[in-house]
Amino acid sequence: MKKDSFMKGALVATLCIVFSKVLGIVYVIPFHAIIGINGRALYAYAYNMYQLFLNFSTVGIPLAISKIVSEYNVLEYHDAKKRTYKIAVKITVAVASMLTIILFVFAPYIAKMIIGDLEGGNTVGDITFVLRVAASALLIVTILSNLRGYLQGHKYITAPSISQVIEQFIRIIVVILGSYIAIRLWGTREAVGVAMSGATIGAIAAFIYLELKMRNHRKTEKVQSIKDEEKKLTNKILLKKLIQYTIPFVVVSVAISLYNSIDVMTIIRPLVKYGKLQVQNAEMVLSVISTWGAKLNSIVTSIAAGMVIAVLPNVTSDFIKKDMKSVENKINNTLQIILFFVIPMVVGLSFLAQPVWNIFYDGNELCINVFRYSICTSLFYSLFLNVYTIMQSVNRQKFANIAIIIGLLIKLTLNIPLIMLFSNISFIPTYYGSITATILAYTIPITMCIIDLKKNLNINFKTTISSLLSTFVSTILMVIILFILKLILPLNGGKLYSIMVVAIYAMVGIVVYLIINIKSKNFENVFHCNVKEFINSKFRRKK
Repeated sequence: MKKDSFMKGALVATLCIVFSKVLGIVYVIPFHAIIGINGRALYAYAYNMYQLFLNFSTVGIPLAISKIVSEYNVLEYHDAKKRTYKIAVKITVAVASMLTIILFVFAPYIAKMIIGDLEGGNTVGDITFVLRVAASALLIVTILSNLRGYLQGHKYITAPSISQVIEQFIRIIVVILGSYIAIRLWGTREAVGVAMSGATIGAIAAFIYLELKMRNHRKTEKVQSIKDEEKKLTNKILLKKLIQYTIPFVVVSVAISLYNSIDVMTIIRPLVKYGKLQVQNAEMVLSVISTWGAKLNSIVTSIAAGMVIAVLPNVTSDFIKKDMKSVENKINNTLQIILFFVIPMVVGLSFLAQPVWNIFYDGNELCINVFRYSICTSLFYSLFLNVYTIMQSVNRQKFANIAIIIGLLIKLTLNIPLIMLFSNISFIPTYYGSITATILAYTIPITMCIIDLKKNLNINFKTTISSLLSTFVSTILMVIILFILKLILPLNGGKLYSIMVVAIYAMVGIVVYLIINIKSKNFENVFHCNVKEFINSKFRRKK
C-alpha cells in the first residue's frame, strides 16, 4: 500500500464515498417498491437507532486512532502506535458486545418510546423485531471502523475507501434480494429485518478485504527499533491518551446521531397535534427527514466525509511539526473545496427536488416539499463536520465540545417550539420547524469554532471568504440560467421524463458554474490548478 498526499487522499476518499452513497440511493428505488410505505417508516426507525448505538459502540475511537497514529508516525513511535491500536480494539469489542445486548433486550421499550399508543402505522412488535436484527451488526462494524482508522492514520486512504464501496455493494445485494424474497414468504416486518441484516454481511466482506491488504503490508513492513522515550509510554499512558483523544469524537458522533434521534422521538406527535397531519403523514415526514431524504442528502455530505479522512492525519502531522502556515493553508483549502462543491449541489438539488424525488421515490408532494428544504441541512452539516475535525487536529477540542453541546441544546430546545410557531404561519409548512432547528444547531457551533481558530491560532480566513463570495455569485448565476431553462423544459413529469430533466439541468448547471468559476479564477484559487495548463499537459503526454 502507498501513502496518499492530502489532495489525492481527499479525492480518492471523496470519490469512493460518493460512489457508495450513489449505490445507497439507487437501491432505494426497488427497495421502496418492495416494502411499501409502512416498511419505509419501519426501516427508518431501525436504521436511526442502529446508527445511534453504533456511535456509542465505536465511541469515536476510530478517528482517535487515526489522530494518534498520525502523531506517532511524525515522532517515529512505531511500537506505541501498534500497542494503542490493540488497546483500542479490546475496548471497542467490549463496548460493542455490551451495547448489542442492551439494544436486543431493551428493544421493546425503545419501540414504545418511538410509537407510543398511536395506531394506524407500525406496531411496537414490528419495531422491536427490526431493532433486534439491527443489533447483530454492531460488533463487526465496530471492528471494521477501527481498522480503517488505523490505516487512515498512516495516510493509506485508498484501501479503506475501496472497502467502503465493497461494504455498500454487498449490503445492497442483501437488501434488495433478501427483502424481495422475505416479503413474499412472510411479510413487511421480516423483509425489513432481512434488509437490516445486510449491514452485518457487508461489513464482514469489507473486513476480509482489509485484512488481506494488511497481511500484504505486514510482509513488507520493516522492523523498527524502539526509541528510549517511547519505552516510557506504558499501556496505561497510551490508554489515557486514547481516552483523551476519543472523548471529543464521542461528543460529535453522538451529537450528530442525537439530532436525528431527537426528531424520531419528538416530531410525530407535535405534527399530528399542531400540524393537523394524520399519523401516517407525520411518519412520512419523519422518514424523509431522518432516512429517505437524508439518503439523497448523503450525496452532498459524502464530500465532507471524504475531506475529513484526509484532513485529520494531514493537519495533525503539520500541527505536531509546528508548521502553522501549512495548517492554515489546509484549513482554508478544506473549507473552500467544501463550499465550492456543496453550495451549488444543495441549491441545484433543492431546485430539482420534484424530478429528483420522482426518480427515486413515488412523487408524493408532501415528501417533495420536505426534501426541498431538508437538503439545505447538508451544507451546514458538511461545514460542521470538517470544522470540528479541524478543531480536533489542532487540539482545540475542549472549546469545540462546548460549541457542540450548545448546538445540541438548541436542537432539543427549539424542535417542538418551532413546529408550534410555524403552525401559526400560513405560508410556512409546520414540519419546516424541525429542519430549521437542525440548521441553527449546526450554524452556531460552526461560527463559534471559526472565531476560536482566528482568535487563538491566528488563522486567516480571507481566502475562504473571497472564495465563498465567488462561489455564491456563481451559484446565483447558475440558478438564473436554470430558471430560464425551466420556461422551456418543465420539471414535472413521469419517472423517465424526470431522469432526462435532471440529466439536462445538471449538465447545464455544471457547465455554467464551472465556466463562471474558471473565468473568475476561483477554480484556480481553490484547487491550485490552472485549467488550460492542465489540459495542455495532458495533450502533450498523449502526443
